[in-house]
Amino acid sequence: MTLRPRGESIAQCSDIEGTEMNSTRTLPFDHRDAVGGMWEQIGRLQFEFLRNHGLTPNMKLLDIGCGAFRGGVHFVSFLDAGNYYAVDADERLIEDGYNIEICNAGLQWKLPRLNLLVSRRFEFSLFKQTFDVAIAQSVFTHIPLNDIRVCLAELAKSVRPGGKFFASILECPHDYSYTAPMKHEPGGVISFPADDPFHYRLEDFKWAENHLPWAFSYIGDWAHPRDAKMICFTRVPD
Repeated sequence: MTLRPRGESIAQCSDIEGTEMNSTRTLPFDHRDAVGGMWEQIGRLQFEFLRNHGLTPNMKLLDIGCGAFRGGVHFVSFLDAGNYYAVDADERLIEDGYNIEICNAGLQWKLPRLNLLVSRRFEFSLFKQTFDVAIAQSVFTHIPLNDIRVCLAELAKSVRPGGKFFASILECPHDYSYTAPMKHEPGGVISFPADDPFHYRLEDFKWAENHLPWAFSYIGDWAHPRDAKMICFTRVPD
């Protein structure tokens, strides 16, 4: 996940061809490794999770922190043409993901480039769409709590009442010191209270939704190989 709310500019994917975002890269760039590996396992996991939670082909889906379409290639294949939208801060990931993963799967006809956004902010309203479902896999684990609140505030403008927003988190249980680093098993990921990757307690998300048109619920385990848990926000009427 590479989405960050800070930055100075955004660009639509139709403008990224032939552009190198990070000119300082000197090592060979593998877009699958860049999003954390486990390409088939986690991509399929995201897809099956959303299907089990009501995703149907006619729904419009927003993939926040889409990376190189690890989950996206499954979503695009399943959804009706034009119903998948995605945003990420890393232009190279979107470019390689589209040109390699989406095109090699023969799915470019189902995914217009205008459905993709390179952005360092949570400006989902630029899509000018109302979404039925949104997912942020490995996003909240990399941003501070106040940025999570900004994400929820902006996303509320673009999700229909009754729509769902699912987000993976690294959870800090109540019987564990919130201020100490925490090791998560399986996977061995070490999270922190004030550094990336972040862990959170569930009441942190209840605070984040306060005075916003969301209803928070906890899903918990969803068979993630690095012990990420899942939470859900349901869009309520304003």
